[in-house]
Amino acid sequence: MTYQRWTLRTANTSYTVRLSPDGPWAELDAWGPLGAEDGPSALDWSHRTHFITPADAAPAEYLPYGLRPFTGSEVVAARPDGDERGMWWEFESADASEGSLRLAFTDEVMGLRTVLCYRTVPGTDVILRWTEFTATEEVRLERLDSAAVTIPVTGAARLTYLTGQWSQEFQRTQLDLARGTFTIGSLQGAPGHAYAPWLAVQDGDAPAAYGVSLEWPGNWHITTEAEPGGAVRVRAGRVPHEGLVLLTPGETLATPRLACAFSPDGLDGLSRVWHRYERHLTGERLHRPRKVLYNSWEATGFDVDAAGQLELAKAAADIGAELFVVDDGWFTGRADDTAGLGDWYPDPTAFPQGFGQFIEDVRALGLDFGLWVEPEAVSPGSRLHTEHPEWVYRVDGRPARLVRNQLLLDLGRTDVQDFVIGTLDRLLTDYAISYLKWDMNRPPTERGRPGAGPVDLDAEHVAGYLRVLDHLRTAHPDVTVEGCAGGGGRVDLATIARTDVVWPSDNTAPLDRLRVQHGFLHAHAPHVMSSWVTDAPGVFDPRPRSLAFRFVNAMCGVLGIGADLRAWTPEQRAEAARWIARYKEVRDVVHHGEARLLGTPDDATCGVQYDAGDRTVVAALSTGRLDGAPLLPGRPARLRLRGLDPAARYRDTATGTSYGGAHLLHHGLPFAWSAGHDADLVVLTRL
Repeated sequence: MTYQRWTLRTANTSYTVRLSPDGPWAELDAWGPLGAEDGPSALDWSHRTHFITPADAAPAEYLPYGLRPFTGSEVVAARPDGDERGMWWEFESADASEGSLRLAFTDEVMGLRTVLCYRTVPGTDVILRWTEFTATEEVRLERLDSAAVTIPVTGAARLTYLTGQWSQEFQRTQLDLARGTFTIGSLQGAPGHAYAPWLAVQDGDAPAAYGVSLEWPGNWHITTEAEPGGAVRVRAGRVPHEGLVLLTPGETLATPRLACAFSPDGLDGLSRVWHRYERHLTGERLHRPRKVLYNSWEATGFDVDAAGQLELAKAAADIGAELFVVDDGWFTGRADDTAGLGDWYPDPTAFPQGFGQFIEDVRALGLDFGLWVEPEAVSPGSRLHTEHPEWVYRVDGRPARLVRNQLLLDLGRTDVQDFVIGTLDRLLTDYAISYLKWDMNRPPTERGRPGAGPVDLDAEHVAGYLRVLDHLRTAHPDVTVEGCAGGGGRVDLATIARTDVVWPSDNTAPLDRLRVQHGFLHAHAPHVMSSWVTDAPGVFDPRPRSLAFRFVNAMCGVLGIGADLRAWTPEQRAEAARWIARYKEVRDVVHHGEARLLGTPDDATCGVQYDAGDRTVVAALSTGRLDGAPLLPGRPARLRLRGLDPAARYRDTATGTSYGGAHLLHHGLPFAWSAGHDADLVVLTRL
């Protein structure tokens, strides 16, 4: 018997779905390089079951509880009273076109139509998946995942994911899952610092890598199940704060999109798939140079006044910075973190000649101007909180808990969204601000909206957040927007699509930051990774590192400086100016090129290689002990490059040394580290 089968093709991969011969569901037939669908499916199984159903053993794309009762379902639907729970749908129709597929299933008894949606992204190897529900009866959805993907394995599945905490985000972590269930996620109203909404799966040590990344800046989960029969199934989706979502007759709900990717070249190759996709998300904004930023926070903290900021701005301009950002402390009542949030007006005492004149003084130095805001936050005692206490999340009869001495606005409310939009419009219209740093330092705790009835608070907050960002993109297209949430607490594809850069971590210490950035670049592109040179000592690794190390490390993404330049010697400022000039020469390669991770921070020498056209940029960093050379016999450390033409020759533009491509691939690029030389930036030109 022949069953319907569809193949979606990306630039280098294919994804084939078929209707199952065992029941009314779609299942994965093949996923891998182009042509992987030509032959018997690697996911075929014996069709023998004991104590489970065929649906439980199938490589199903999406199944409801009811049809798949034992091994994990993607949607759990019930009557409003909860008496009838589960769906037994039937296949309705397929709508396939170039790069798109929609498969519809209907349960007329439950009154719910479910459409599995697929779309390829031109020029990338990413397939987007999501699900749409339309109710004809009132239905409660207790689970509503975006999608599930099945990956064949011969043994334990190698899971790679990004873990951490505040100031230690994006730590690359691995786990071999032979059998059982593994879940990561967040209930903090944002992706959170503990886990990134991203996962890679490999068949043990096999090089091919599969990955998923969830486009959702709210509560979420990614669950991996190592199933009987040699397969791993990954489910992902949002997690409603209330535990369920009610659908009314005629209402349609779409889940967040799950981006799915494959590379035959392991985690490093998979990272480049994600980088290309994020360049696609950035669109035309990618071609605007990411300017070298100076941020005053670590120099002045809340002690912000025009004279001190201008002193820093002049020092920043002298070393080649292009943008000056005033961080927290610029607005009325903000002497510390106990007050002021919500009253977004410049402090007239700090800027006696007016905020507009202060900005013009900064711009007269040849610098663009940027500003920090935290528009979702409000301080008790602020004018905003006094006038609109109903705008904060709260539960009647319960105390309002302070986190970082502040409360959180209910951004799901239209009036709160309008206030935030009006505030940002006023600031960006009244003042010559070209950079906006959006921070968020407080997760929702008492998350309620008294008197509103059953509402999907998490989804409404996300919708409000995205509405404000979409407004900024439309109304102020030339303003650069940075996404931040106490560091990397809200980094996801929905945020990246609407911002220009994100802040991976508040920890800027050199060796700590190296590890953060190494993990970050597995999932996200260099052109969105804001990274600063600061004076901060290590938080988790206090070993000192040179100014060169700090600059080369920060130049792996979007370069910024956050140190107190007033305390730097003339020699340090001159060295910084040289590094900034070098960065400006290569940032187009770093931001637009193909990135390859060379080693890890656990190696004595590691780095990142960027390739664009005939240029290769290598950021090399020494993290380990020295070998004693030249006191003892020793050889230079080497980084083996990848992706070069072995038959071509490459010249180091600084030294004039030329190398054969095969030499760089086989032996590597040499580095003679010493106590005073622990980092280097090498630019190679193909001859």
